Amino acid sequence: MKHKLFTIPPRWTLPHLYTHFQGAVDLEMWTIPYYLTVMYSIKDPTSEAYRLIQSAVYQEMLHAQLVANVANAYGYSPTLAAPPYQGKAVPHLDFDLDTPNPTTEFSPYSAELGPLDRTRINTLCLVEYPEWRTERNPDPSETLEDYGSIGEFYVALRAGMTQLRGEVRGNRRQLDQFGPFYNQCGQLYVSDDGEAGFRQAMTLLDIIVDQGEGQTEPVDTVPAEFQNTADGFQNSWPHFQKFDYIRRLANWPECYGGTADPAPATPGHAAQQMLIADFSAFLATLNRMFSGEPLLPAFGAQMAKLGGDVLTCWQRNAIPRFS
Repeated sequence: MKHKLFTIPPRWTLPHLYTHFQGAVDLEMWTIPYYLTVMYSIKDPTSEAYRLIQSAVYQEMLHAQLVANVANAYGYSPTLAAPPYQGKAVPHLDFDLDTPNPTTEFSPYSAELGPLDRTRINTLCLVEYPEWRTERNPDPSETLEDYGSIGEFYVALRAGMTQLRGEVRGNRRQLDQFGPFYNQCGQLYVSDDGEAGFRQAMTLLDIIVDQGEGQTEPVDTVPAEFQNTADGFQNSWPHFQKFDYIRRLANWPECYGGTADPAPATPGHAAQQMLIADFSAFLATLNRMFSGEPLLPAFGAQMAKLGGDVLTCWQRNAIPRFS
């Protein structure tokens, strides 16, 4: 793949780049509980809708690892905290900045956790919206809130990485949890210094964007080398195509319902508290891994346990909560 390089005024500094790496991890991690909540609300795990969302969740976990690897190669270890799910706020994105404004088509939408419904599927489509047409230059945003799409965010991040390409150092706190799922992809970490390492880092961002994180130009399929070779579903479809397909289904699968705040001492409240505790432990494991500890054996078990916790919340008539 030919990398896209960007020429913008020399405004980027390492601290500014680090802020954007943290923002990218925040954004990727925000999607995981949101997508899991929608996915496990679907009662039939063999349905197309369930499997399409599941395949995107798997890739979001990969994306979080890839961003962390790139950030660490530049000398920054990102930290994770439980994301907020309030109102219509998706971290670091303001959809109204896009032209045309995609919210005119994908409404209603909400950042509040909930089951598969029109509101949630519209939100999934907005987060992965593929056509960025804003005419503003991708200058670094001082507040990280001035990007109209995830695609624009990654364009800006690439620009900063390009300006600071000489800062890359290989084998600095790198992880490779998902290599066995991408046998055609080559290595999923940065091993070289300087220019060669910069090219490796850009390839990791290519994977993120081409799998569906708000591509900045129309793409019919995910490149073959970036497709899941183990447990994916409709591997050639980027995320937006998967979510828009669900949105257009004539018949949706049956879903659980629930309340956001079940009364204390009820099964639903207990299920929420278990999910909150297990998600906190999972984030602690990721923070240790992203700061340079070897892959911890708890990672896989904790990830599987989270799925069970989310499903239990729905089965006990509670909307899942992560904090």
